[in-house]
Amino acid sequence: MAASWTDVRSWILERNPELTELDPETDIIEKRIVDSLQFVELVLYVEELRGTMLQSNEVGLDSFRTLKAIEKNFLHQ
Repeated sequence: MAASWTDVRSWILERNPELTELDPETDIIEKRIVDSLQFVELVLYVEELRGTMLQSNEVGLDSFRTLKAIEKNFLHQ
């Protein structure tokens, strides 16, 4: 089964126990749901979900702003 934004949401919710829900269009960078340290971990997790490493030019904040953006940019290859 292909990975989706719901996998990423579960990962984020595990690391943010104060959150009970996360809308797929919420800007996780602007709302500081994912901080700079978690961002690196998130990139590694997305690589794990895809089964391939990301190229440095793919790792921009805008590509990771929402769960839907992560899915569109990285999980539907």
